Amino acid sequence: MVKLVDVEALCASHHLEREVIILCVRWYLRLKLSFRDLVEMMGERGLSIAHTTIIRWVQRCAPAFERRWNRFARTAGRSWPVDETYVKIRGEWIDLHRAVDRDGKTVVFRLSARRDVAAAKAFFRKAIKARGCAPRTITLDGYAVSHRVVHEMRADGMLPDDTKLGSSKYLNNLIEQDHCGIKLRPRPMLGFKRFNNAAIPIASIDFLRQTQKDQFNLSRLRLEGQTAPAAGNAVLAA
Repeated sequence: MVKLVDVEALCASHHLEREVIILCVRWYLRLKLSFRDLVEMMGERGLSIAHTTIIRWVQRCAPAFERRWNRFARTAGRSWPVDETYVKIRGEWIDLHRAVDRDGKTVVFRLSARRDVAAAKAFFRKAIKARGCAPRTITLDGYAVSHRVVHEMRADGMLPDDTKLGSSKYLNNLIEQDHCGIKLRPRPMLGFKRFNNAAIPIASIDFLRQTQKDQFNLSRLRLEGQTAPAAGNAVLAA
């Protein structure tokens, strides 16, 4: 079981109001803002905050917020279009594996410093673990390594023998278009400087896109008519 961090205790350690911290983290991940943009915006509200402080908030708080939201996650479908794209970290292009289901719902992502068989296998293992089951169908582009990995994983028993492997222009377009929501964000963020620090904001950006795709079932919180920020605060408090 994933350990949940108490949001009040997490925010209290930063000596600022909980709402300010949550707002800065959400705006940074949701909107096309840099850390210095947020410093200026908070300054107009009478708050003097260093950009390095907001960096620490994102790195520490975003994963905790994501874990609390994941308690309400809906199950993704078992037909997975899978594709690789790239993000730039310190001037170098780094591989980003992603999968969605046939309806465009996010399955999982994995950032990798290398583009090889081991990285592709690690991505599929992460996807299966995250979703609790193997896909029935995997749709790939022409990248030969991914096809090889699926065949090897079926042979090794890591994927069922009846897992179908195919190619579909429509489904490939689906995930390639979905990449745009991730790839458009690093530029206003002024890029990423370190591999380890990039994984958290990329995961959190992908997670916020899942909220837009209605991938969370919040019916038991009775949030009808609530604004998105109010709903978010209710999830963190639950």
